[in-house]
Amino acid sequence: MISISGYQILEQLYDGSRTLVYRAIREVEQKPVIIKILKNSHPDFNELLQFRNQYTIAKNLDIPGIVLPYSLEPYQNSYALVMEDFGGVSLYEYMLWRNIASLEDVLSITVKISNILYNLHQNRVIHKDIKPANILINPETKEVKIIDFSISSLLPKETQQIKNPNGLEGTLAYLSPEQTGRMNRGVDFRADFYALGVTLFEL
Repeated sequence: MISISGYQILEQLYDGSRTLVYRAIREVEQKPVIIKILKNSHPDFNELLQFRNQYTIAKNLDIPGIVLPYSLEPYQNSYALVMEDFGGVSLYEYMLWRNIASLEDVLSITVKISNILYNLHQNRVIHKDIKPANILINPETKEVKIIDFSISSLLPKETQQIKNPNGLEGTLAYLSPEQTGRMNRGVDFRADFYALGVTLFEL
């Protein structure tokens, strides 16, 4: 477990290749929060830039369906991103628990995600990493929110260069063909809907 001044860490929620996520209480207000930190104890400039990017983009989005970032605080050689805790679990976990009972459930979740993506794109944001691990759902209320804007773009369209598969941004299984840089086409909002299509297929 980690130790961050002013927070009581309750449990670890996620242990990924690049990040760690914890559920905690902010002691001053006794408020439940989620804290995300980089796994690398000595991150390079690009890792720090991506980590700051998710805070910078999300804090300026006043739309429903986005996990609200509260603060970006210094932590060791990096940052701790403090976010709202609305009681959500990843859609990936939700699927594993077999909480999706019918086609109606699948379509209801998909419509909610589609509306969030529509609002993102109206704000000129391309998420670029839509997948079940970045979609949260509250098992009780069925509220759906999107997280992780670390590789998101604030451009309506961007051009990709051809990249080594090991250096691609995003998650390969959900990546649209144009995000690989191997098509003569820029990346725009359709990349997010492609990834949503893969997610829908999984559901």
